[in-house]
Amino acid sequence: MATKKATKKKSTSRGSSAKKSTRGSSAKKSSGRKSGAKKSSSRKYSPSAGKNVETEMREMKRGKLKSGRSGKKVTNPKQAIAIGLSEARKEGKKVPAKKK
Repeated sequence: MATKKATKKKSTSRGSSAKKSTRGSSAKKSSGRKSGAKKSSSRKYSPSAGKNVETEMREMKRGKLKSGRSGKKVTNPKQAIAIGLSEARKEGKKVPAKKK
């Protein structure tokens, strides 16, 4: 009986060591940076685009911001930001393109 217990312990220790080795290799892959990606030094959004977003947020907080065709009241801050950025794009300010 003593030998059976010893073999069980060995099999469990093998299984855990195998898991540790896979964890170590996956951690190295995810922590590394992409070599091709460069950090941009210029601003993504112009200061005036930020002001557009600011005014839309104020309108939303006052309850005066309405959405497109439906004219419903905007209550979500993310939607207010999207409206501000959209208006900045229409005015030709520096704003990244919409994500699709």
